[in-house]
Amino acid sequence: MRKADLVALISEKSGVPKVDVLVSLEMFFKEVKTSLAKGENVFIRGFGSFVVKKRAKKIGRHIKKNLAIEIPEHFIPSFKPAKIFVDHVKLGREPEGDYEDDDIEE
Repeated sequence: MRKADLVALISEKSGVPKVDVLVSLEMFFKEVKTSLAKGENVFIRGFGSFVVKKRAKKIGRHIKKNLAIEIPEHFIPSFKPAKIFVDHVKLGREPEGDYEDDDIEE
């Protein structure tokens, strides 16, 4: 499924125009990227966690030149799915209910 497919599906199921769904989705992606760039993790209960992982400094090899090169420590984004998410995928079924609205603050 591509982003366009996801936008169309959400729009169809929610009745919200595709443009509004796309804007919301893009804002979500932007905020996750911004938070991770700042070193802040993003936790979404029932879905998973977007976290920043630190990779330690290590020695690698340049194969063509047969040289040892130092790879400095760096940070990479990572996603860890929630247990309930993993269980749904393992069982191959859709989650019950429309959505969890207990996290929504108005």
